[in-house]
Amino acid sequence: MRRQIPSLHALLCFEAAGRTESFARAAEALNLTQSTLSRHIQSLEGQLRQPLFERSRQRVRLTSAGRQLLSELSPQLAELEATILRTRSITGQDGAVNIGVYPTLGARWLIPNLLGFGAKKTTPHFNTITYLRNDEIDSNLVDLGIAQGDPPFPGFEETFLMPETLVVAASPELIAKPLADPFDLLDHRILLHVTRRQSWQIWFNACGLTLNELPIGPTFSQFEMLIDAVRRGYGIAILPKLLISKELASGELVLAHELQATPSSSYYIVIPTAKVGAARILRMKRLLTSLASQSED
Repeated sequence: MRRQIPSLHALLCFEAAGRTESFARAAEALNLTQSTLSRHIQSLEGQLRQPLFERSRQRVRLTSAGRQLLSELSPQLAELEATILRTRSITGQDGAVNIGVYPTLGARWLIPNLLGFGAKKTTPHFNTITYLRNDEIDSNLVDLGIAQGDPPFPGFEETFLMPETLVVAASPELIAKPLADPFDLLDHRILLHVTRRQSWQIWFNACGLTLNELPIGPTFSQFEMLIDAVRRGYGIAILPKLLISKELASGELVLAHELQATPSSSYYIVIPTAKVGAARILRMKRLLTSLASQSED
């Protein structure tokens, strides 16, 4: 069935004239003659069976119907343009990649690896978009994301990036040397991450032990705040070793117990299914996979 949509030329002419309320400026912006632009708008008005502009001498003003159409049409044209640009990039290497990442992982692993440690100037252009939970990953905004968890990730193609190692961390002033009995850890204030409440059970399971109930304590929405609280000696926490490698190396943080747990849940690169195959995204995916491999070495 034929769609009842006016020509794109007519819509573009109307949108330009509506934004400026000037046929002359709109025609100049579109590189058209004013008479050509006027004919396109008249054709559109004929299809809609109502005027979109009030014409008086050298001035034009939007009618109520014109204002309504402009308010709805402008964002739709912007989205259409974005769709064309995304499609154009499928086989192209150009254009920035929007990388979705957790804030602390982005600051402590992604950015130092992409821009630091002698990274080459040829690093692909990228933008970062942060989220706190996996269900916040917006496939319309993100070209490629990093997610921690267990697949599948609905709506995304996932590729294993790197494992995650969990450790119990503390300040050296709070716990001078690793404790022998895991249950002695629970005598200290426990600090938690809001999305990782099961971490203590996972870690105890790795010890061959079972917790009758999960510990409670102050809860943080971001690892950066949690790490800072542990560093200041406010309590102990189970943290991804990847995020505190700098503090462990400097002695700002120590292991409160020697066991390091590697659960089945890992870090994955996730790409929206509609964007799978884009050359620039594949290039970034290969680069991140390489950086993760080097991090493990």
